Amino acid sequence: MPSLIHLPRHQVVGPLSPAGRRPGADSGDPQLHTLPVDAGTPAQVGIWECEPGGWPVVDRPNTETCYIISGRATLTDEQSGTAVEISAGDYVVLPPGWTGRWDVTETLRKAYSIF
Repeated sequence: MPSLIHLPRHQVVGPLSPAGRRPGADSGDPQLHTLPVDAGTPAQVGIWECEPGGWPVVDRPNTETCYIISGRATLTDEQSGTAVEISAGDYVVLPPGWTGRWDVTETLRKAYSIF
């Protein structure tokens, strides 16, 4: 039987493990920090942080849901041309096939699941 997974506040708001520069970045120096969580499923789950910078996303292969803990970014949807600023308290769903752009303007931390 699966067990409950609990991340105490100090793990969610504290330092995360360095994960290098965001692949595909074309502006800034978006260094990543992560806290992956083994959820016992094929989904990827955890806490992700990124320093300012930007990158394109082309034809996303999966669904990502995320809750923004802190920071700011602009997500631009290529299909509609709509740019949305996201910040603490926002919830975002990026569906399979989504194409657009991330531009992190203030170090962003999010809780995510990718499936």
